[in-house]
Amino acid sequence: MKFAICNETFQDWPFEKAFAFARECGYTGIEFAPFTIHKNAYEISADKRAEVRQQAEAAGLEPIGLHWLLAFTEGYYLTSPDADVRQRTGDYLAELARLCRDLGGNVLVLGSPMQRNLLPGVSHDQAMGYAADVIKQAIPVMADCGVTLALEPLGPQEGDFLRTAELGIQLAEMIDSPNCRLHLDVKAMSSEDKPIVDIIRDSKDWTVHFHANDANRRGPGMGEIDFVPILQTLKDTGYAGWVSVEVFDYEPGVEALAKDSIEYLKACLAKL
Repeated sequence: MKFAICNETFQDWPFEKAFAFARECGYTGIEFAPFTIHKNAYEISADKRAEVRQQAEAAGLEPIGLHWLLAFTEGYYLTSPDADVRQRTGDYLAELARLCRDLGGNVLVLGSPMQRNLLPGVSHDQAMGYAADVIKQAIPVMADCGVTLALEPLGPQEGDFLRTAELGIQLAEMIDSPNCRLHLDVKAMSSEDKPIVDIIRDSKDWTVHFHANDANRRGPGMGEIDFVPILQTLKDTGYAGWVSVEVFDYEPGVEALAKDSIEYLKACLAKL
C-alpha cells in the first residue's frame, strides 16, 4: 500500500524542506494543493512547474496530482446556472489537468465545496446537471493529459452538494468517461449513515484515490476511527491507488501530523 501526504500540511515550509521531511517520515508520494504554488494556475509558468516537479522527485517523492482545485480562485463555480461561468470553470479544470501532467501527477481530486454548494433556486438535481456540463467540457483535455478527475463526496460540515459516495458515482455515470471516477475521504465517509467499510466495498469499481484522516479533522490515528478494517477492506477490494494523508486541524503541529499519521497507518497495515 502506497502512502502520500498533501503538501499544504506543511503550511509555510519551503517545498524542499517539506518534501525532504515527508520522505524522511516514510511517505513516497506528494499531493499538491495548487494554491501552495500560485492561487491562479494560469500564472504557474512552465519553468515553475518543472522546478516543483524536480524538487519532489529529488526528495524521492512521486507527484500524485492535485486537490483543492478551485480553492482561493475567483469566477469559477461547478454548479452555476450561468453557462458562461460553467465554461470558464471547465476551461480552468482543463488548465489544472495540464498543471497536473506537468507536475508529474495523474489525478485531480474535485472537492472545493465553496465553489460547488447549491446556489439559491438551484436544486440538487439541477446542480448535478450543471456539474456534469462543466466536467464534460474539460474531459478531452484530461484524456489528452492522461489525468483522471476524482469526484469527492463531502459531508454536511463542508456543504450541501454531493454528500455521499452513491451520488458521486451517479455524477460519474452522467459524465460517462474513463477519465472521471470517484475519490473517497474517511472524514467525509464518517458522516454517512452507511458504515465506511461498506461504502468502500460498494464503491470499489469507481474508486481511484483515497484520503486518510479522522472525523476530528486531524490525521489518521488522532481520533476514534479505527483504520485496520479500512485498510483491510481496501486490500480486499483490490484498491491499488494511493492512501494520502489530508488534515484540516493543524493544532498538533506539522511534524506530529506528518510523522504520527504514517506511523499509525503502517502499524495498522502490519496487523492485516
